[in-house]
Order: sequence, then C-alpha cells, then structure tokens
Amino acid sequence: MEQSALKKADWEAIERLGRADLLVGIPSFNNAATIGHVVVAAVGGLARYFPNRKGIIINSDGGSTDGTQGVFQGVPIQIGLKSHTLTYQGIPGKGTAFKALFEIGMRLGVKAVVVVDSDLRSITPEWIQKMGSPVLEGGYGLVTPLYSRHKYDGTITNAIAYPLTRALYGLRVRQPIGGDFGLSSELVGRLLEMDVWDTDVARFGIDIFLTTTAIYMGIKIGQAPLGAKIHDVKDPAATLGPMFRQVVGTLFGLMKTYQGRWPEITGSTPVDLLGSVEEAEPEPVKVTLPALTKNFRDGFGDHFPFYQEFISPEILKELEKLRASPEDLFHFPASLWAKIVYEFAVAYNQGCHPPTQVVDALTPLYFGRTASFVMETRELSTQEAERVIENVAEQFEKEKKYLIKRWSQRIKK
Repeated sequence: MEQSALKKADWEAIERLGRADLLVGIPSFNNAATIGHVVVAAVGGLARYFPNRKGIIINSDGGSTDGTQGVFQGVPIQIGLKSHTLTYQGIPGKGTAFKALFEIGMRLGVKAVVVVDSDLRSITPEWIQKMGSPVLEGGYGLVTPLYSRHKYDGTITNAIAYPLTRALYGLRVRQPIGGDFGLSSELVGRLLEMDVWDTDVARFGIDIFLTTTAIYMGIKIGQAPLGAKIHDVKDPAATLGPMFRQVVGTLFGLMKTYQGRWPEITGSTPVDLLGSVEEAEPEPVKVTLPALTKNFRDGFGDHFPFYQEFISPEILKELEKLRASPEDLFHFPASLWAKIVYEFAVAYNQGCHPPTQVVDALTPLYFGRTASFVMETRELSTQEAERVIENVAEQFEKEKKYLIKRWSQRIKK
C-alpha cells in the first residue's frame, strides 16, 4: 500500500476536526512573508460566501524553517471555522503537499477542495468563492484560474504548457499550471487512486497532471477570472531550475499515457468562463534579454551533438541560422518552435534517450523562443501581447500533423 503523505499524529488531529463541506488547502515552503495574507483571504472567503457550509483551512507545509507554520497558526480563525497545519511526509514538493490535502479532504468527506498558493499577494476572499461555488453548486469538477498576468510572467505556461495542452486535448485552458484550483471530491478521489505520487507529479508536475487528467477523464472544467496575479516572480533568464524539467517532463510523459486519445483531436474549443473578466494591470516582470539570447547560443552549442540524434536536418538548419543571426534580427518563429517542442516530445517518449537529458536539452531553445517573444512584444501592452500568445497556440494546432507523423514513425503503442 502506498504511503500516506500524513503522519499518524496528523491523522489523529484531523479525526478530531469532524466532517467538512469545503476545504481550503495552502501548500507552503518558507512563505512566512506572504502566507498570513493568504490565510486572512481564505478565512474571509469561507465566512462571507459559505456561511452555511462547514469550512476548514489546512496548511500542508514542506518543512519550512522561516516560521511559516507559526504565521499560519497566528491568524485569527472565525468562529465556526477550523484550521490545522502539518508537515507532510514523502517526496518534497508541491505535489506531495497536494496529496496530503486531498487525503484530508476525502477523510473529512468534503464536497470540494480549493487550493491556493502561499506566495500570493493579490488573493482576495472572492477567489475562494469563485473557485469553490462552481464546484459546490455548478457541477464543475475542476475550476482553473484565469489571471491577468504580466506578459513576461508565466513564460513556461505561455510557451509550452498552454499551447501544447490546447493542441493535444482540444480545450483552451489558459492557465493549466496556474497553481490555484477548485476540485470536486470525485476528481480528488480519482487522482489519489493513480500511481503517480513517486514521480515528478509529487513536485512541480502536479498542476499540469491534474489539469491534463481532468481533461482526459471528461471532467466538467471551468475558468474563474481572478484578476491580477501578484506573487513572487523571477526573471526567466536567471531562474528556471527544476520547475521547467518537472512541468515539461510530466506534460511529455502524459502524452504516452493518453496516446489513445489525443491524436484523434483536431482544433480546440473554449472552456466555460465563470464570470466576467475585469481588466487589471499586473506588476511588471523584469527580463534580461541579453542573458536569454546568450543562454540560447551557448546551450545550442553545448547540446548540438545531442540534437543531431533526433531533430530533423531541416529544423537543425533553421536553428543554426537563428544562432548566427545578429541580435537586432533575432526572430524565432512560432511555427518552428511548435515543431521543435513536438520533436522533443517524441524523443522523450521514444525510449532511446534519458528523459531528463531530453528536457534539459530543450531548455536553451526555450530561452531562445522566450527572447524572441520579448523582442516581439516589448512595445505591446499585456493585453496586446496576449494575441501573440494566441498565435503560438494556433501554430501548435496547425503543426499537430507534424507531431502525429513523427510520433507514428518512432513511438510503439
């Protein structure tokens, strides 16, 4: 039997809390500076919008050393609400934190689970209502967030997660790795039954895993407009780390799991919008353009022998031209980018190369595409840049036939 993400003492504490209708879960790791605001918003959301429901707030912590759990416990809880903080056990990561929250939700018999990131500075009580009510009252199994994000925030989403998910599975889920979700107890139970919790799903792969799996299962999905997302953002040129590897690896790996479904899907359809979108100007995100192009050029040279093993000669020739192009003429076409992502998805699943090596070799090309996006949109507003992102997604749909051809040539069912 798979190990629980909760320790025995926490199970005993959970049993004393009694049953609940709605669980708000807050995964955390060293978020003492921001978690207090998140808890206040969660308390306000439950008290204001769900006065007749039994609400509970759980902090699932990864072993913080900055006093995060103490800050959580120090926030006053309204009469009628309950809260608990715990340190989960298992693989360190957001996915294991989610697993602990899901286990608690099933034990308490909740009808819905809302999970929110602990570094949010723009969360309001309305976020809890917008993600919880559609599940409790509207029959939705998954509510994904729809934020107003700065054009350079969420580059992994904009360049890979959104366009690839949309092209593969035919639904325009704009923030498939948004981090904040509303889930039905049915979906939570089915996710817990899956044998994935010792993979990258236990880390940063959790968001794309639950979104993709919900789409595959035919779960009713809606998008909740939440306004501006203000959180701890980083320059994509300076920090990428394990998140890229885990998100992209999970996304690629699920393609083989669900290969009986996605090749038959053409085009895409919108996802239900649960409320009106209000224009909001998010905080700007600093991007170091020279670092992005340097990372592309240097990384391309380092990985070139590896690229020759699986990237088509035609695409390699285009990349070599791009590497040699002067800075002011640097342009990485969206159609070329779509074909490259598809080449790497096939290589990841072919079994001839170590999966982590494949994803790591994609990283410098991602830097190149991000640099091109920055140059393409630097004079555009965030709203205008959204049109460029939509064009990328359309190119992924257009080039899907290229993926299917390469997949059928190389991947055994």
